[in-house]
Amino acid sequence: MAGRARHRPFRRVFFYLIGLLASLIPATSRAQPPETVTVGLIIDADSPVGRIASTTIPMALDDFYAAFPNASARVRLLQHDSGGDVVAAASAALQLMTAQGARAILGPQSSVESAFVADLATRAEVPVVSFSATSPSVSHSEARFFARAALSDAKQAEAIAALATYFSWRRVVPIYQDDDYGAAFVPFLVYALTAARAEVPYRCALPAAATRDAVAAAMYRLESEQTRAFVVHARPALAELVFAAAVEAGMMAEGYAWVITDGLTGLLGSIQPPQGVIGLAPHVPPTARLRDVRKRWAHRFMRQHRDADPAQAEMGCYALWAYDAAWAVASAAERLSPGDLSSPPGLVGGRSGPTDFSGLGKSMSGEKFLEVITNTTFEGLGGRFELIDGELAVPAFRIVNIMDNAKERGIGFWTQKDGLHRQLGRGRGGIASNSGLAPVIWPADSTVVPIGWVQPTSGRKLQVAMPAGSVDPGYRPIMHLDVDPATNRTVAGGFVIEVFEAAVRLLPYALPFEYVLVGSMRYDTLVERVGKGEFDAAVADITITADRSQHVDFTLPYMSSGISMVVQMRDQRSKRPWAFLKPLRYDLWLVSFAFFVFTGFVVWAVEHRSNKEFRGPPSYQIGTLLYFGFSTLVFAHRENLKSNLSRFVVVVWVFVVLILQSSYTASLTSMLTVPQLQPAIGDFASLWRGTDKVGIMNNSFMWAAMNKSGFPQSRLERYQATQSFHEALLNSTIGAIVDETPYLRLFLKSYCDNFTKTAQSNKTGGFGFAFPKGSPYVADLSRAILNLTESDEMSLIERKWFGDADGCAAQGSQFTSDSLSFDSFWGLFLITGATSLLCCALHLLIFVVANRRRIWASRVPWRNRLRIFLKLLDDRDLSSHTFRTNKDAGGSVAGRSANDAGASPPPAVAHIAAGSPLSVSIHTYDMSDCSFGAPSPAPAAAGENEIELAGAAEADEVAAAPNPGGSGDQSGTVHN
Repeated sequence: MAGRARHRPFRRVFFYLIGLLASLIPATSRAQPPETVTVGLIIDADSPVGRIASTTIPMALDDFYAAFPNASARVRLLQHDSGGDVVAAASAALQLMTAQGARAILGPQSSVESAFVADLATRAEVPVVSFSATSPSVSHSEARFFARAALSDAKQAEAIAALATYFSWRRVVPIYQDDDYGAAFVPFLVYALTAARAEVPYRCALPAAATRDAVAAAMYRLESEQTRAFVVHARPALAELVFAAAVEAGMMAEGYAWVITDGLTGLLGSIQPPQGVIGLAPHVPPTARLRDVRKRWAHRFMRQHRDADPAQAEMGCYALWAYDAAWAVASAAERLSPGDLSSPPGLVGGRSGPTDFSGLGKSMSGEKFLEVITNTTFEGLGGRFELIDGELAVPAFRIVNIMDNAKERGIGFWTQKDGLHRQLGRGRGGIASNSGLAPVIWPADSTVVPIGWVQPTSGRKLQVAMPAGSVDPGYRPIMHLDVDPATNRTVAGGFVIEVFEAAVRLLPYALPFEYVLVGSMRYDTLVERVGKGEFDAAVADITITADRSQHVDFTLPYMSSGISMVVQMRDQRSKRPWAFLKPLRYDLWLVSFAFFVFTGFVVWAVEHRSNKEFRGPPSYQIGTLLYFGFSTLVFAHRENLKSNLSRFVVVVWVFVVLILQSSYTASLTSMLTVPQLQPAIGDFASLWRGTDKVGIMNNSFMWAAMNKSGFPQSRLERYQATQSFHEALLNSTIGAIVDETPYLRLFLKSYCDNFTKTAQSNKTGGFGFAFPKGSPYVADLSRAILNLTESDEMSLIERKWFGDADGCAAQGSQFTSDSLSFDSFWGLFLITGATSLLCCALHLLIFVVANRRRIWASRVPWRNRLRIFLKLLDDRDLSSHTFRTNKDAGGSVAGRSANDAGASPPPAVAHIAAGSPLSVSIHTYDMSDCSFGAPSPAPAAAGENEIELAGAAEADEVAAAPNPGGSGDQSGTVHN
């Protein structure tokens, strides 16, 4: 115990020293200062975005290190003022990357500066994170060390196009700043609007240094045009001039629509746009942290910029992007190891001339820093911060309506997946009331949605081209031109003109136009001239084809069309000697023949055992079978049927024959007496195989269509007038007219007798109105044509110029008679066939039951049993009443008992009368008809007859039958 007590003080001292050392280790670590990471900031300090950045970025860094006080790295911010000059921004970037050892650069502010600095930074491998360069002209794909922590302008082009579609704006004019910021965005906007079926008729490009007078002149030019929907994409200074000039030019009145991009929506306090403007802004989720930062930011901004307007102390999208960009850089610096943050690049040596980065002391720190920045994700003030391919991902846009004092009112959202909707997260799968946008207050406090364009104040009318030339009287209903002798004005008329003018009247706006005569030309040439912009439209009977649609845009067809053929009608009544076969088709002939034979066979099978008329040699029986069957065709059969089954079969069959005969007679009479008017050429295949010439209309696309199909040009004849077609058909110069259905309809209206239109071979695009590519009139007129077609007005116009559609059919007397086929009578054949089979089966069943003892006799092989069955089936049925006669028949068989007769029956006839209760007359029964084999043997003992088979000889078994009328046995005696 004493030893243990002596060791205790040493143990206490040992543990005390260990604890002291352990407490000194973290204290030593905390004593190390954090690593300093130099980050440059290049801004235009006097610009609105520069002021916002100078306040936001230091505040973001302060908030980051307040949230992470034990951070191992601290960002040291070095700010440079470029003054909006590209050279100054490049010089500042070069100084930061070389002399000051910046590991990253925030900015520069403008897209032009960012493009230049990004190129220098990529060579030096220094990350550049921009929070305000939104132009698509600079991107991560072109400059690898460039990362955009802001929204690319290209992302909002689809949202603007969705607004144009929602409000039915067919024309939109962009007003943009003519530099990299604005010019790079316009191609994306035009592409999106064109995909949405909207036109960009002209663009208003304004220089960044444009004067107030220059901007005002541009606005007055826009006011004199038709378009009333504008998209403004410019810097705040130029945007202020645009809105001031627009108010002065009266372009903020009712009927105008203005849309600003997110770059201006985020600086509403700086530009003060008029009421009624629609703006786009990235969607920012409202959070408690955002509200706290906004409050502190507003106080800090006003302290640093005391001369600023309080309206500018609104934390817009640029402030949010700058805050999150600074936070991302600080977070990335914290995640890097001390080794990656060391060894700042420095310029080794130097030389005159352009800057050379080949001697820059590079390390993996720049590459690693860029990788960490682009992979950094967190919940920022503007939503989730995530860079995809170096670009900030923005899931949704907020649509706002600008009110008085630059206050905004949210009216909906836009996402690429769900489009426009009032509430976020309730798109296509949400409730129906969420679709679309909330009501908009337009300029001049109007609630009426602007249509986007009006009649131009310059008085220019739509130039509508019309082909001039002489029109055949037969085609005047389609389109014609007349000169008013009183006014000497050209007046157009016809179906095409009336449809066009009716569609224009249905437009929701006034569309002034005037017809321009262009002379006689091919429609292909006219379409090409419209596509080149020589005319605003072409109104004629122009067929929509794929080749023509490459030059112009067509409206929906106002009249359907197809390629058909008109030929002469000829009397096809046959004069051939075999014309009597034509009423029935071959299948009905074959089936009828088969059933004639089948019915005769069924009757013979039922009757031949009991009816002497169906007995005899085989050739005689076959002749009787065929004769009876075919004699029913004229109801001339004379055979007396004894069986009820055969009678039933014949009754049903005669009914079928009666229907067949009546139908054949009616069809043959029609074919021989009624004119059979049929087309001389049945179809296009027959036309192609033949040698007849074909008439087509002059100046139509049919010539090219026929050549394209391979039809010989030598067989094509062009005609201009309907009368020429008529004469050519009558004198057989041509065999057919091939043209579009509207023209053939007019031809048949004038010459209906002896002509007909064959089946349509293929459809065409129909008739449509031609406009230059991208014209907004196409969609509006197409919708008007649909409304016109759905109403009764189109039918009235068509009936007015073309008459009734079935008028020609009512005038003519085209009768045709087709051959009768088996399809029309298969039900009758089914009935008679089923009846015959049923009766035949019933007869066979009765026969088997009556002769079951003979068929199923014992000790007889199966092969011989079949022969017995067939022999019994061929023999007479002696029990049938047809072989029974009475005493009045002259010679009878008197039944009596063997004792009364005094003698036994003669051996010659004993085998046929043994056991029979009746006498058989010699006139009824002829021994020559018997098909018995050898003479019957003597009766067997015990009253039983045995059949003995020796080679081919057979013996018939004669069973003794009891007398049904009295006692004792009776035998039949034959009296010669």
